[in-house]
Amino acid sequence: MKKFSGTWKSSKKPRKQRKYRLAAQLHTKHKFAQSHLSKDLRKKYGKRSIGIRKGDKVKIIHGQFKKHEGKIERVELKKTRVFVSGAELTKRDGTKKLLALHPSNLMVTELNLEDKQRQKILERK
Repeated sequence: MKKFSGTWKSSKKPRKQRKYRLAAQLHTKHKFAQSHLSKDLRKKYGKRSIGIRKGDKVKIIHGQFKKHEGKIERVELKKTRVFVSGAELTKRDGTKKLLALHPSNLMVTELNLEDKQRQKILERK
């Protein structure tokens, strides 16, 4: 398999787009793990989307748990998936399992601003 190319020129072919996303390094995949901001936060920070972090409060926009709100429990950059508290599936044996969601199906309603670096990211521009 060819090594990942950071200087990828956009291609219309879905196969190449999927390959780019799958073979990307973690610091590049971090850019893929972004969600929309709510209207209030959009006005406040002048940004449309932001990278998601553990502790952010989000609202699920699409899927089985549509309109459900909860905190982000875990973020998996390798698979570009997010786990939200309350969005659980009940397995046949009765145990509950958090549902893996894609960040594009979430809207951030409240930010976790414990990290000073993240505050600087929001104040940029």
